[in-house]
Amino acid sequence: MMQFEPFKDEATTLTLDQMTVENRLDRIEIYGSLQITRDQAGLRLARELKALLDAAVATLEQEELPAQIASKPVDKVANPFD
Repeated sequence: MMQFEPFKDEATTLTLDQMTVENRLDRIEIYGSLQITRDQAGLRLARELKALLDAAVATLEQEELPAQIASKPVDKVANPFD
C-alpha cells in the first residue's frame, strides 16, 4: 500500500479495487466499490483497508476532537443546458 497519512494533506488519493479514498485535512472521503473475495486477493484488500482505517483511528485518538465539524455548503452552479 502506498504511503497514506490520514488528515495530512488535501491531495493524496488511494485506490483499492474500485474504491477511492481521498485525503483531506478535516476528513477522509471514501467512495466506490470494494469486493473482498474469499481468496488471497481478497485477504490482501481486506488488510489494506484495515491498515487504512487503523491509521485513521490512531490519528483521531491522538487529538482532542470537537463533537462535530461543520461541513462546507456545496456551491450550486447553474446548469448550462437549461
